[in-house]
Amino acid sequence: MRELRRRTLLSAIGGTAVAGGSLTAAGAGIARAAPQRPSPLDPNIKKLLGRMTVEEKLGQLQQLPWSVSTGPGGSETKDVEDAARAGRLGSVLNIFGAKSSNALQRIAVEESRLGIPLIFGLDVIHGLWTTFPIPLAQAASFDPEVTRRDAEVSAKESRSNGVHWTFSPMMDVTHEPRWGRVAEGCGEDPYLTTAFAVAKVEGYQGEDGAGLDSKDRIAACAKHFVAYGGAEGGRDYNTVDVSESRLRNHYLPPFKAALDAGVATVMASFNTISGVPAHGNSHTLTDILYKEWGFEGFVVSDWNGVDELIAHGFAEDGADAARLALNAGVDMEMASTDLAKHGKKLLSSGRISEQRLDQAVARILRLKYALGLFEHPYVDEDDAIDKPSAEAREAARETAARSMVLLKNDGKALPLKRTARSIAVVGPFGDSDDLLGTWTFPGAAKEFPSGKVLAAVKAAAPHAKVTYAKGVNAEGTDTGGIPAAVAAAEKADVTVVVVGEPPVMSGEAAARSDISLPGGQEKLIEAIAATGKPFVVVLVNGRPLTVGSWLKSAPAVLEAWHPGLEAGNAIADVLFGKVNPGGKLPVSFPRTVGQIPCHYNHESTGRPYSADNKYTSKYLDLPPDPQFAFGHGLSYTDFEISEPKLSRERVSAQALRKGDTLEVSVSVRNTGKRAGDEVVQLYVHDIAASIAQPVRKLRGFRRVTLEPGRSKTVRFRLGAEDFGFWTNAESGEFRVEEGAVDIYVGNSSEAEAKRRLTIT
Repeated sequence: MRELRRRTLLSAIGGTAVAGGSLTAAGAGIARAAPQRPSPLDPNIKKLLGRMTVEEKLGQLQQLPWSVSTGPGGSETKDVEDAARAGRLGSVLNIFGAKSSNALQRIAVEESRLGIPLIFGLDVIHGLWTTFPIPLAQAASFDPEVTRRDAEVSAKESRSNGVHWTFSPMMDVTHEPRWGRVAEGCGEDPYLTTAFAVAKVEGYQGEDGAGLDSKDRIAACAKHFVAYGGAEGGRDYNTVDVSESRLRNHYLPPFKAALDAGVATVMASFNTISGVPAHGNSHTLTDILYKEWGFEGFVVSDWNGVDELIAHGFAEDGADAARLALNAGVDMEMASTDLAKHGKKLLSSGRISEQRLDQAVARILRLKYALGLFEHPYVDEDDAIDKPSAEAREAARETAARSMVLLKNDGKALPLKRTARSIAVVGPFGDSDDLLGTWTFPGAAKEFPSGKVLAAVKAAAPHAKVTYAKGVNAEGTDTGGIPAAVAAAEKADVTVVVVGEPPVMSGEAAARSDISLPGGQEKLIEAIAATGKPFVVVLVNGRPLTVGSWLKSAPAVLEAWHPGLEAGNAIADVLFGKVNPGGKLPVSFPRTVGQIPCHYNHESTGRPYSADNKYTSKYLDLPPDPQFAFGHGLSYTDFEISEPKLSRERVSAQALRKGDTLEVSVSVRNTGKRAGDEVVQLYVHDIAASIAQPVRKLRGFRRVTLEPGRSKTVRFRLGAEDFGFWTNAESGEFRVEEGAVDIYVGNSSEAEAKRRLTIT
């Protein structure tokens, strides 16, 4: 099974020709086989259920926060201890540390009537002690092994500190860069998101979730279910109005693939889905997740999500919210306490059933057994990891550099020469240790802040005179330091301008209506450009930015994102050429905020853009394309990708539906003078279909490393899941239709080389 999973992943990201379909064959669910039947109830669980009171059952459905709040409200530590002692608590979030977790676990195991252990959950989004780049940055690597490495390190550090469960990965596909949580996901493409979701789930849990009881694994949580990335206006928690076909083609595939990879839990999302809040949406939580897909894990609410059904105008009061959420498919309530408060009355009045209650409890107990908590409820306090290891730091450094994207490099301004006599580092983030990014573990941010760019530049060019001037503050509100920055630039051979967003400007509850550089940061760049001296710009940010007129004057621009613990060293590695950048954009960069939504996989209109015809779909004052396209990324060397070749130019729809595949191959050659990485990307476009299709869909990618003059053949295997699509039928109908399909291969979503396939 392990080898099959590996082969499937290789197929998905464009590995050599293999038998079978691609990663998202499962995501598409094209076989339409009968859903899996849940495993027979474990005798231990059945026996335990028979001994539990209604209050104890409802307690298993309750998760309370310990000391760190990630939303409004919360509870006192004593409340948590009392609930654990009474056997009326199933899980605690935001507790960590071997000593602290063991102390609370002993109360639950040794002082409660039945001794049922607690599950401890924590938002380990991109690292515990070892902070890796933000997930959006990791997606820019176009290498799922990057995120697998993050998950493996995170799981080991977390489990040793008593954490059993992480609320990650986030697999919300989004076309909305104003949304702060774009930083937590993998961008605008469902195929790319799917590949990274599977890798991260397996990194946390092991292959097929088989390692959950290991000392170095934790349970993963696929979030947010579902369509959260479609929040109107990019405002967090906002409405999503979505068709069934868009739901199934765009938002659901990463979740289905995560389930097939064995993800232990799923988290409901804050948004409504076409008028029905996700926490009360039986169509998504029960009809699709449990009945159609056969999910055997459990669904946890998001923070206060059950109680917020009242604010949505969906529930009348707390009791009604509890009824609606449980009956829709939510199994565990985070933070709010409506099920615990009202569950007994709801049960006695028949508004919830004993069968549904027992089902939810059994799902939670099943994970506790899988984690080995009944046999080994405590962690060894002597083995607790309390700092990043040297190996973990090296992994974070390599990952950060591998995730950076060279947006522009006119005149070969980069890489910098280590022999430079003088270098100026300017900008609010040039000497900052706040480059870890959003959703950083609080203890790590304090004890292990990010490395500074200034220190790393000094280390990379030890014989150069390196000076620093801040220029403006991180928010761009104080520009009084620009003259000093200009003076530093005028005295230097080259200037490194480090600008961007502070991490607090991205992540949850961090929507921005203006996604340009904050405040006066652009003025700093313009002032440095006016000196006429060489300079490069480094962007540190958690979302796509609109880059202003300064882009024309900047000789080189490096997108570094929020790179994590080893930020400074990784940025210096790329600036000085120790690492040749090979990352690609997982999101389009719009020209202005008024161009949003701006994404490569849009549908065509009846009047597609034409420069010569006013009456076509366009803006009068903007070009039709983004500033930087999805998949864009440069290198310090050059590559040449051949025309694609098809193993055949005709294939029958019936054969595809039965599992037939075809191969697409291209040759990629390094035509430059240094070793480097290229990401070969494959896109498809269904020319005419019964439902309008995206102008392009990513259906394969492969990152390859080549020495100068060397070449490699990259092969992609395509099947029904790559050419088919879901219709608007509520029960789900997947079609592979006859007609022509264009297959594009290149190094971005703007690839021009193509071949036409005919499906008969």
